[in-house]
Amino acid sequence: MVEIRGIEFQANTDNDMGIEFYNLSHRFGFQCPNWPYFKDVQIDRKHYMAKSGVLSQTITTTMHVTTHIDAPAHVVQGTPFIDEVPLPHFFGSGIVVSIPKKKWEPITADDLEKACGHAIRPGDVLIINTGWHKEYEDGDYFAYCPGLVKSAGEWMVEKGIKVVGHDTQANDHPLATAIGPQRNGPIMPHLEQEYFEWSGGRDWKDDFPEWEPVHNVLFNNGILGIENVGGDLDAVTGKRCTFAFFPWNWDRGDGCIIRLVAMIDKGQQYRIEAGENF
Repeated sequence: MVEIRGIEFQANTDNDMGIEFYNLSHRFGFQCPNWPYFKDVQIDRKHYMAKSGVLSQTITTTMHVTTHIDAPAHVVQGTPFIDEVPLPHFFGSGIVVSIPKKKWEPITADDLEKACGHAIRPGDVLIINTGWHKEYEDGDYFAYCPGLVKSAGEWMVEKGIKVVGHDTQANDHPLATAIGPQRNGPIMPHLEQEYFEWSGGRDWKDDFPEWEPVHNVLFNNGILGIENVGGDLDAVTGKRCTFAFFPWNWDRGDGCIIRLVAMIDKGQQYRIEAGENF
């Protein structure tokens, strides 16, 4: 048991079910880190204890902030919205794999094959730990993240994974988004010269010629992506777990903030109910 504000609860890793629960989500709330051109999260207390004896809050937010899942319709026109994706795609078993990466380094198909090609199974949830979740704060996290490149998305399609999650800012490298020279970008034009110097003289348009190619590969093949994974990620890295991350039933939703949870049942005593009548 654990006591929180004077009330006892069953604990995440010590409870009657015998299941260990691990939070893999960053916090959501006031001044949480935000993608460079999004409006800040706004939270207003419409009722509070001194006023009404209850607490009721109103939230104004994009759904693409903190740990969230993208619907295919977020990027690919004519594909499913979040409420149209069947529920099995928000639950399942899979692995958390360590692929350490630094500033702007790509996550490639070769990286994935070396790290987990022997362990990945068709239908798996794949969570990638680059170590970048430790940099999650208002600032350099978004502009300088490592990121998935097209070969990684093609590898996931070939392996038949169901969902991919990662501790970086988007399903693509940041310079393959509007942060770099894509679509409405560059929203951070100073990065062009920085990339030129960092890469030893390469033009970012040559290295990132396509707009969000990983988003497009994944979503056109029914693979959803979870961005900004964090929390207790290190505690389950290298392990096979069960994951749950259900979004709101939001009509025509482009994505949704989620509570990504990894579960481990060491005793193998807990079972999902068979649905018998009572």
